[in-house]
Amino acid sequence: MKVVKALEENNAEQTKVEEGTKDQEQGTENKSNFIRMKKFHFIMLLFFLVFLSAGITTFALAFGKEKVVTVAPNRAEFNKLYEAFDTLKNGFYKDVNQKKLINGAIDGMVESLDDPYSDYMSNEEAESFHSSISSSFEGIGAEIQEKDGHIIIVSPIKGSPAEKAGLKPNDMVVSVDGKSLQGKNSTEAVTMIRGKKGTKVVLTIQRPGTDAPMTVPLVRDTIPIETVYGEMVDDSIAKVQITSFSSNTAKELEKTLNDLHQKGMKGLVLDLRQNPGGLLDQAVSITSMFVPKGKIIVKEEDRNGKIQEIASQNDGNPDFPLVVLIDKGSASASEIFAAAVKESAGVPLVGEKSFGKGTVQTAADFKDGSNLKYTIAKWLTPKGNWIHKKGIVPDVEVALPEYATLPIIDPDKELAVSTSSTEVQTAQKMLKAIGFDPGRDDGFFDEKTKEAVVKFQTSQNLTADGVLKGNTTLKLMDVLREKIKTNDTQLQKAVEVLKGRMK
Repeated sequence: MKVVKALEENNAEQTKVEEGTKDQEQGTENKSNFIRMKKFHFIMLLFFLVFLSAGITTFALAFGKEKVVTVAPNRAEFNKLYEAFDTLKNGFYKDVNQKKLINGAIDGMVESLDDPYSDYMSNEEAESFHSSISSSFEGIGAEIQEKDGHIIIVSPIKGSPAEKAGLKPNDMVVSVDGKSLQGKNSTEAVTMIRGKKGTKVVLTIQRPGTDAPMTVPLVRDTIPIETVYGEMVDDSIAKVQITSFSSNTAKELEKTLNDLHQKGMKGLVLDLRQNPGGLLDQAVSITSMFVPKGKIIVKEEDRNGKIQEIASQNDGNPDFPLVVLIDKGSASASEIFAAAVKESAGVPLVGEKSFGKGTVQTAADFKDGSNLKYTIAKWLTPKGNWIHKKGIVPDVEVALPEYATLPIIDPDKELAVSTSSTEVQTAQKMLKAIGFDPGRDDGFFDEKTKEAVVKFQTSQNLTADGVLKGNTTLKLMDVLREKIKTNDTQLQKAVEVLKGRMK
């Protein structure tokens, strides 16, 4: 039984970016063509070199046709910009950093687009941007985006400190180590959050539906590049989770599917929950495994309304039925895949409505190492639907248990008898969910709550002092996390739907 044909070589050559948010993308290589200018003083030359004359290479949305854009000198529309530059350079009461002025001008242009997916990045930010897909990186492992002036979690990466700490999609990051993120774009926020493995960072999180912000300490770690995880659910059904669409995801998936076939796979649940997206070429390659050759995978609409269609490149006829899991953390390339298999291959979707990101980005490097990432098109589903800010509604909607959405408890805080807070309330709900009923969940820590904590501590071989702090708090969240995994109502429903298709 053939699981999937080998990927066509041209898939690996595509370099288009379809990003989830922040840093699961890869920029195209810059092919700069600088114009030597005469009769301009040094400031104008610097300005042109860094800002105007940097030839930016973009790639056609589907098949890599190059378009080199070179800006010529003597353009009247920039006169006002020159005047502002010279005025500040010559008249400001302090010496000005010319490079900083120019970078600020570019950043202002990008900000004026009012597009959360377009960013101008400094050298340091660009380096972080480029590392996010092609290699592992060090940080907390959370995909973020700027939305309405706030930094929002799109989804945590599997196995990352962010996931282990319980960060959820739509959590708002208010501050990093006490420094406000108000007015910061996603690239600036990433730079503040990332850091060397083993270092600590403290995020202040505001979760929708909760009154008080939460303090979440995390220890940065190396975020692995592995993106595909497979396992057999029973003797005939396999589950494969794809955590992002990175540079090697298609190859990883092909190998995983063939391994699972050897173990007896006759049906597949493909889990795209918490997958923030990534590279467009990987989304196309992977979708081609499941959509019949020639059927539409995605449509791309440029600024003039011209639509280009990308069709399945391989046979796309696996000899096993498929069900796909999505949730509100499924974004971008995940949504391209989900919409394509639903509309072009009749594959059912199970779970919750997806995130809703329907635009395509590309990236260009400047000679000095800085980078410009910007939106170049909309993407549409095979039937021409634009899911931007709407998301994809699954065929079968099912939520996780209520306790799966509980906020994080700060392990540095002490919760004991007579304290009252939203964190006590959260702890009470966690205790009840794992079988240690405190008798109340109103946020007041009474003697019965203490009894429940003591019983929990005893069961985990912890010091039974009835106080929630440190290891007790961390263990409580760990046990709840395992409870969520064993009672995954969305996966259970997907398996049920899949069994119906296997009959």
